[in-house]
Amino acid sequence: MAAAASLCNRNPSPFLGRFPPPHPLAVKKKALSGPHPGRPSRAAAAGIRALFWRSKKSLEPRETVDLSLGDYALTAPAAEDVSTAAESRPKRISPSVVNSISEVSANDWDACALDATGPEKYNPFLSHGFLSSLEESNSAVKETGWMPRHIVAKDESGTVVGVVPLYLKSHSNGEFVFDHSWADAYYSYGSRYYPKYQCCVPFTPVTGPRILLRDSLYKDQVFDIVVDALKNLVAKSQVSSIHITFSSENEWQNLKEKGFLQRIGMQYHWSNRNYTCFDDFLMDMKQSKRKNIRQERKKISAQNLTMKRLRGNEIKAKHWDSFYMFYRNTTDNKWGSPYLTREFFHNMGSKMGDQVLLVVAEEGDELVAGALNLIGGDTIYGRLWGCHPKAYYPSLHFEACYYQVQQLR
Repeated sequence: MAAAASLCNRNPSPFLGRFPPPHPLAVKKKALSGPHPGRPSRAAAAGIRALFWRSKKSLEPRETVDLSLGDYALTAPAAEDVSTAAESRPKRISPSVVNSISEVSANDWDACALDATGPEKYNPFLSHGFLSSLEESNSAVKETGWMPRHIVAKDESGTVVGVVPLYLKSHSNGEFVFDHSWADAYYSYGSRYYPKYQCCVPFTPVTGPRILLRDSLYKDQVFDIVVDALKNLVAKSQVSSIHITFSSENEWQNLKEKGFLQRIGMQYHWSNRNYTCFDDFLMDMKQSKRKNIRQERKKISAQNLTMKRLRGNEIKAKHWDSFYMFYRNTTDNKWGSPYLTREFFHNMGSKMGDQVLLVVAEEGDELVAGALNLIGGDTIYGRLWGCHPKAYYPSLHFEACYYQVQQLR
């Protein structure tokens, strides 16, 4: 299940259009046939308003929003839960907005992300290394419609107790949750849908927590504070809505209680049922399917292809340059948009080290295809695939994206 939650601004603002007044000539003509002479009928007035067109051009996101989102008092926990001296406990939480993840140290951000998931469920897409690579490479920045507006919550000593990856969006591209019908509904009523706030990992349909909090006795209170700060930010920024996409199920349920609308999507995940080798996986299938996969895999060597699994320092600049060409070939052939720049792959590979797994196919000394994966606590996340634009290799897609990764232990 892929979950999303959305909150709409109930107080339209200058960012949102208003119904235009009926044109006086149109009203006069309709008034002649209305039920009351000299007064237009309700149906006639509605019909007239439908004639007016509102521009679908996005407004420039507001950049002068106050970065402070208030100061919140914490309530002391029950006495039996307190293990530290009263004077050392935090008493206030102050959430604020930062315009770049570079304004938060990697240690502080990653500590929040790790506590939010736990080591066994570690999600590499929530890391400072991944998100900062998106910004530094100009992949997720204002110029591409992803203006960083991350939330940072600190206690009175300046300790970071929570962070939220947040972006002010001027479109809905790269989200993997399609809300264009919402935008059309806004426009049909004379209002503007963009800009909006999007709480997510850009270009990444991977489920995980979005409100990343340090473990503490006050964690539930900090969650409530951050959600309240997000609502205040929507009102203060005068935008249409905020959307929290691909959140964890627990977060999804808690946000419903905070007034968010829930949405559900569908994804398919492969799980290792305690297979010790690839043959164990095959033996879980019907004989016909086992035969088909074995025949597919034989085609790889028959085409003089060599498969390699590269991690960390094994991945060189030449691999990333080739993979970027493969990535562009995929997006160009599928009428997609190349959201990620060449620099993103170099930066991400350098920062994330052994968390990156690049499966490559070579024909002789030439790289001809690749599949990018990130390694989490108990999950390998397959993300991108591509091959040489002037070549076609039957069965290579499944070999690189699935079978090679399934063999990794």
